[in-house]
Amino acid sequence: MVNSSWIKKTGLFLGGVLFGTAGIKLLSGRDAKKAYVHCTAAVLRAKDYLMKTSTTIQENAEDILAEAQAINEARAEAEEAVNIEEDSEEAQE
Repeated sequence: MVNSSWIKKTGLFLGGVLFGTAGIKLLSGRDAKKAYVHCTAAVLRAKDYLMKTSTTIQENAEDILAEAQAINEARAEAEEAVNIEEDSEEAQE
């Protein structure tokens, strides 16, 4: 007598092979390929947009950094001028 467990396992295996074969046929079809191409094109457009946005953000950050450094340099020069003026006043007294 044939073991029912063996029949069940064999049936599941054959069903999986059949389902896998049908899946490969569907996934390799002309319509599927067209869908893959369109999805890939959309991803590439999104990548280009993100790269442009990233570049803009980076340029703005560099501008902000340069302006902040200029402000700090101007402030340091002003403080140094005040210190020199105070030192010269003390020397005159």
